[in-house]
Amino acid sequence: MKDLNIYHKIAALLSLTLMSLQSFAQQDPQFTQYMYNMSVINPAYATAEEGILNLGGLYRTQWVGIEGAPKTGSFFAHTPINEKIEIGISFTNDNIGDVVNENNIYADFAYVLPVGLESKISFGLKAGVTLFDTNFDGFILQSGNVNNGLDVAFSENTSKAFPNLGIGAFFFTDSYYLGLSAPNMLSTKHLEDENGIKATGVENIHYFFTGGYVFDINEHLKLKPAFMGKAVNGAPLALDITANVLINEKLEAGLGYRLDDAISALINFKITPELRVGYAYDYTTTNLGEFNSGSHEIFILFDVDLFGFRGGYDRSPRFF
Repeated sequence: MKDLNIYHKIAALLSLTLMSLQSFAQQDPQFTQYMYNMSVINPAYATAEEGILNLGGLYRTQWVGIEGAPKTGSFFAHTPINEKIEIGISFTNDNIGDVVNENNIYADFAYVLPVGLESKISFGLKAGVTLFDTNFDGFILQSGNVNNGLDVAFSENTSKAFPNLGIGAFFFTDSYYLGLSAPNMLSTKHLEDENGIKATGVENIHYFFTGGYVFDINEHLKLKPAFMGKAVNGAPLALDITANVLINEKLEAGLGYRLDDAISALINFKITPELRVGYAYDYTTTNLGEFNSGSHEIFILFDVDLFGFRGGYDRSPRFF
């Protein structure tokens, strides 16, 4: 009986998700520490650190306490191969209750051009595949339209692969950046019409606008405001605003606000010059907050000095 109740809760959450997809209101997976996960949402993200391989991973568990709530993991690796070209890979897994599982696997390419003495702009292309799988085994639900007692929206498991393309632009200096991207340019239909009943999930094009600045308060303290706007046809604009304080270029902490959704606390620490780890907590401010204890997110960043460049001369530290 307990397992059946869990199925009911997950199915209810999936139903809300599918209705959101049908109305084009479903956003791509969200991240609170987006400023350290930029490769996933913008293929033009560039560091211009020749000889340095940047590796990063992030894991998010959302709405803890709700059965079947989303869990998201991402990984990226990228490096410049000369002054103008950066390449990389990115991977994202989005899982809802071990029932809906989506994997995005991409190769990234960025072309970097100088536009001033200290500023650069890059243009990026992301190409790869989306693997979409559902597993409705064990779902027994009653509805107004039934087929042997099984809701047709959950009557058949799905396993599909979709090619996808993404584009982006990224303008940056040592102290600020602006980015504009659409990481999934090809609309895809996940669930088909069946028996005259429309049970369709469509992933529409999502647009991301990001930016950040580093203010030098003094030699030990820096203020790092950042924002990320997300837009998709038929849904309200989603906006994240974050303000972090960096102390001695090692400890970083701050607060964030997601419009009409959550407030966040963030912290990360530079353990070594090559390794940084971070954590964020989201407190849900909507009515959904009554049913969960918040969302948790952790990340790890690691830089590999491929040719010993960092040991040979002093570099200006990067703050995003």
